[in-house]
Amino acid sequence: MVYRRTHQVVKRLAARRSAILTAARETAAEGGMAAVQIAPVAVRANVAAGTVYRYFPSKAELISELIAEVSRDELAAIRRAADAAPGPSSALAAAVTTVAVHTLSQRRLAWGILAEPVDVDVSASRLASRREIAGEIAARIDAAVRAGHLPAQDTALAATALLGALHEALVGPLAPDNLDDPVKMRDAVQTVTLLALRAVGVMDARARGLVVQQTLLPAAKALVGA
Repeated sequence: MVYRRTHQVVKRLAARRSAILTAARETAAEGGMAAVQIAPVAVRANVAAGTVYRYFPSKAELISELIAEVSRDELAAIRRAADAAPGPSSALAAAVTTVAVHTLSQRRLAWGILAEPVDVDVSASRLASRREIAGEIAARIDAAVRAGHLPAQDTALAATALLGALHEALVGPLAPDNLDDPVKMRDAVQTVTLLALRAVGVMDARARGLVVQQTLLPAAKALVGA
């Protein structure tokens, strides 16, 4: 007879896997990717180290799945914010603002996802993460171009440039050190969003209006404590 897992067993296994990933995520947010080691993650998840290996046979697989999970969460947030916007230009502004908010609200984790050196190869997961988010931004730029709100352009290249600029400005080595302050965070989000909108061709007055509109986003309000 073939053994079939019951619904309760499947739920328990999924919950344990989720607990391990949550522990890895919290560890990375506090200590960076270098802190994501099997033993401390197991302790934090309240499981044995062998249990972690059962779900993730290597540290590379654990970190790769962590990167994928964080990216899925960010992508879902971008889509929710953009889909709730009243038009394609507003959707683009919402998408850019959401990327900025997510980056600033978890800077150490964001740097770990993007570029922090690790002793295992997670390049494929990092590349997939950036490609998906850049693709979503490109889709929002393309929608605004098709609506006549933006000039014709290479939307994939524009999206890649915008994403790189956001990350470099907010979490890269040259990012300001004072972005833990709520007012500075808000100003930084507004500044990079305005820069992004201008870069793809939104007229300045319209771009400023869209940036002001984005201060009402729930994610932005939560970030600045509004």
